[in-house]
Amino acid sequence: MVVVAMVASAPAAAQQQGPVRVTSDVSYEFLARWDVAQLNKILTADTPAFAGVTVSYTPAVNAVRLYRVTYASVVPERANKPITASGLLAVPDTGATSFPLVSYQHGTVYGKQEVPSFPEQSPETQLMLAQFAGQGAIVIGADYFGMGTSSEPEGYMVKASHQQATTDMLAASRAVLDHLKLTTSKLFLAGWSQGGFVTMAMLEKLEHDGVKVTAAATASAPLDVAVALNGFLSFPRKNDASWVNSLFILSAFSFENYYGVPGLARSLINDDVYEVARKAYERQPYNIADVPTDLHKLIRPAYFDPQFFADSAYGRLVAATTAYRWVIKTPVRNYYGDSDEAISVGLGRLAMTYQRAIGAGNPQVEAVSTGPTSHRGTFATAVPQWKAWFDGM
Repeated sequence: MVVVAMVASAPAAAQQQGPVRVTSDVSYEFLARWDVAQLNKILTADTPAFAGVTVSYTPAVNAVRLYRVTYASVVPERANKPITASGLLAVPDTGATSFPLVSYQHGTVYGKQEVPSFPEQSPETQLMLAQFAGQGAIVIGADYFGMGTSSEPEGYMVKASHQQATTDMLAASRAVLDHLKLTTSKLFLAGWSQGGFVTMAMLEKLEHDGVKVTAAATASAPLDVAVALNGFLSFPRKNDASWVNSLFILSAFSFENYYGVPGLARSLINDDVYEVARKAYERQPYNIADVPTDLHKLIRPAYFDPQFFADSAYGRLVAATTAYRWVIKTPVRNYYGDSDEAISVGLGRLAMTYQRAIGAGNPQVEAVSTGPTSHRGTFATAVPQWKAWFDGM
């Protein structure tokens, strides 16, 4: 249920503490004002520490006001069950009344509040705020279902729910901006890792619905989950990340909950580690050392047979989890790292390859290498390139 509060005038509401109701489905609450010094510290110190690479960013020139948006949504996979979701709205503190809008889709996180609307806990969101909102763009970001303030189980890589969460967050943000007497011009989409998949899924829905998107950019995006997971099982690389175990855990339990397949996670995960995997998914206390990083110790042996994997209930759901298989109209750039421990070069280039293969090939769908970068390094390196590209639109 959306929190109810007295409706204040737009200027006063932007300053006041506590939630402000905009419509019956949308409310927002002022969180903080981050000044230029704080934003530039993110660019020069915090992000290099997080990503492990030093990148040249355009310095922030304005402060940013941060708001948590709470909005009504529905779960498509559960017959449109009504729920409440949350996300972040960041407004440049410049006195202007019209701004470009960047919708940022976050990557995989292990804490329920390591998401945009809790920006102090989300280093990736901090970078987006410093590089984009600190340069005069409104930035929004959905927390996804089950994350942030949502009481649902996590819907990790559940495509229609990701599309619902992000497009409803866009609509809710526009309602808040209207209340604040602010307008937006161009709409850009961007996302890293899981958020790269969500960005492309969001783009697919927006294009279907006739919503104009100026451009979309991703970094390290697993646009075909079957390609990613099959690679880890059947063609492991020397540099595969130890944390890819979490991709199987989170997706198995999420698919079980959202697609209504009882026992799905248990059918995939070995009995002796099932309980700790369940606790990891549910964000209950557990010892991370008890979760095997060796996939053979986590996943039942049969799943290492590609045919069994493909024919299984889990494998069929995985195979349907794609976000590139349509004729894309919007300019898209998918950035990938040559040394990414989670996303292979082939997967990073997949959308461009598909568009060219079908012959319709939007020539503006491009795959761009960030060089020999890691998973985090790819994101940190791509962000200023996103900005330069967006600025030229």
